[in-house]
Amino acid sequence: MGTQAGAIVEQPREEPHGGVLYVVGTPIGNREDLSPRARRVLEQADVIACEDTRHSTRLLQDLPGHGRLISFHCHNRCQRQPQLLALLTAGHSLALISDAGLPGISDPGEELVAAARRAGHGVVCIPGPTAFVTALVGSGLPCGRFVFEGFLPARPGARRQRLRHMAAEPRTVVFHEAPHRLLALLEDLLELWGDRPLQVARELTKHHEEFVGPTTAMALDHFRGRAPRGECCVVVGGCPEPETLPWDGEALATQLQQLIRRDGLSPSQAARALAQRSGHSRQRLYALLVQQRRGEEQGPGP
Repeated sequence: MGTQAGAIVEQPREEPHGGVLYVVGTPIGNREDLSPRARRVLEQADVIACEDTRHSTRLLQDLPGHGRLISFHCHNRCQRQPQLLALLTAGHSLALISDAGLPGISDPGEELVAAARRAGHGVVCIPGPTAFVTALVGSGLPCGRFVFEGFLPARPGARRQRLRHMAAEPRTVVFHEAPHRLLALLEDLLELWGDRPLQVARELTKHHEEFVGPTTAMALDHFRGRAPRGECCVVVGGCPEPETLPWDGEALATQLQQLIRRDGLSPSQAARALAQRSGHSRQRLYALLVQQRRGEEQGPGP
């Protein structure tokens, strides 16, 4: 969003302040994306909490100086969080960074920010690059309304269950995915969601940045011939408005039973999934299931 006419552009302010948590966005690939404000805070903060101290040492090597690095990641967050809060209570300034992007998205920074606010400490977010927003805007898919799902479950059954639950989502959907699971995700998307508009964004802001699409089937074909590298963002078009098919109660009831018995869906999930495909309302399809079940319980007439 551009600056509105007459708006006052704020000048750099004195920071960091003691007792304040600074959530600092760092580059997702291109080191030049570290903002001047982020550089200043990282140079002057007393302590910098980061995922990997070795990675962050390389990121900060061009700064004339920086705060003391302390690791904070998903494996030590329960032990480390009280220590970080104690630093804030003692009046130290604390910067929080992740290996790439804005902390708090798919990492334990979310918990630290919430805990700092509960404890009455100030929290200041210094914006920076964010992989999923960069992927979304660069994908060419609708950006006005979207859903960010982060990483799907690693186990195939749980992943497919989650995708079935989201199949009727009309908004653009963005996922994070590891390279060794990308093919499985694309195969599941093609089977469960159909061949939708899709872009796989990888190596964002780097020299070899690429967007692979423009459909699920074409992206799948591409990565079957070329193994993906690096974490990816997958941007998928929302569910199109279904074309309503003629009502055939017997055929629809059969399809509902197949979804329940073959795919392991609950009656409610089966009604939602068939509503997406048929164009009929979920409520009417669920009522059809209830009617069928009552008929089976009553048995044949005399």
